[in-house]
Amino acid sequence: YLKSLFQNHTIQKTYLALVVGNLRNDRGTIDLPIGRSKKTPLRRVAIGEKRGKIREAVTEYQVIKRFNPLAGKNFEEASGFTLVEAYPKTGRTHQIRSHFAAISHPVVCDKLYGGKNPKCPAGLRRQFLHASAIEFNLPGGSRLRLEADLPEDLKKTLDMLP
Repeated sequence: YLKSLFQNHTIQKTYLALVVGNLRNDRGTIDLPIGRSKKTPLRRVAIGEKRGKIREAVTEYQVIKRFNPLAGKNFEEASGFTLVEAYPKTGRTHQIRSHFAAISHPVVCDKLYGGKNPKCPAGLRRQFLHASAIEFNLPGGSRLRLEADLPEDLKKTLDMLP
């Protein structure tokens, strides 16, 4: 039953991501097909040369909080950061990471999609992407929502940002 919900895209997934820079709009949709990178087979790319099967990929997002770039204590934080909720409408590998990198706002500390020197604020040692909720209909028709608290290291990172 659950497998069919995923295949039919009827499960609503919510992720929290901290991305580099200040997103211009408070909400938006990233609608860019994704394929394997020709240069780096582990990467999935929405922009650039792709190989293999190119698949539709749609991610909606909403800004939760913007962190003031002017209050940053060092050069690494000069561009600011934006905390977003991301809602993938399709389930492609690395979709959220690839989509935000494609619009020049990679997930912080993302070593695969964040460029040569990924930004890792407040001593963060891993990418800031968290599966925070999943919601779907049960076979009897009632709705179930499961939520996961933000891990301590990610909470600490948010608390340390200006």
